[in-house]
Amino acid sequence: MRKSERVKTVLALLDEYYPTEDKCYLHYENDWQLLFATIMSAQCTDDRVNMVTEDLYKKYISLEDFAQADLEELEQDIRSTGFYHNKAKNIIAAAGQLLTQYGGVMPSDIESLTSLAGVGRKTANVVRTHIFHIPSIVVDTHVKRVSNLLGLVKEEDPVKIEFELMKLFPKEHWGRYNTQVIAHGRTVCKARRPDCENCCLNVCCKNYTGK
Repeated sequence: MRKSERVKTVLALLDEYYPTEDKCYLHYENDWQLLFATIMSAQCTDDRVNMVTEDLYKKYISLEDFAQADLEELEQDIRSTGFYHNKAKNIIAAAGQLLTQYGGVMPSDIESLTSLAGVGRKTANVVRTHIFHIPSIVVDTHVKRVSNLLGLVKEEDPVKIEFELMKLFPKEHWGRYNTQVIAHGRTVCKARRPDCENCCLNVCCKNYTGK
């Protein structure tokens, strides 16, 4: 199957089996809550982050609260998300940057977002997709693994995968590809126990033997 045909088949099957609306699995009520939740989600499940932020956002109710937070106290507040030393430090620093450099207003351009402490392209693209509704591809572990299995990319670097998928997909599919593949990776194409026989994409998967 040529790559152009593979792309059309994958996108059509995803639209057939999964919702086409963009969905964020992290809980938030405003832009900076999503930013900080996404920072915490690195090497951590969204479910765990949502458990932490349920209480965290009741304790710290403004950007100023985070910018002025005690580092050791915030570390303990988010300890269960893992890598809490760096995450707490970056959240405090990013809150300060948003206040001093951007007047408390979340920027929408990728350069400004990635200038914030602890914010890479993945985190920036989550904010761009769900806050500003700017078509973006978010390369998390599911998108990386599934995209490689489907033969869409042959890369390990998330940034290279992002740009390759942007070339392959129509822009209107960027956001929903994230949502659909994350759902697929969580329910069917699990890293440790993929359910290949019941996978709607197995016709495109290089690992599927048909046995």
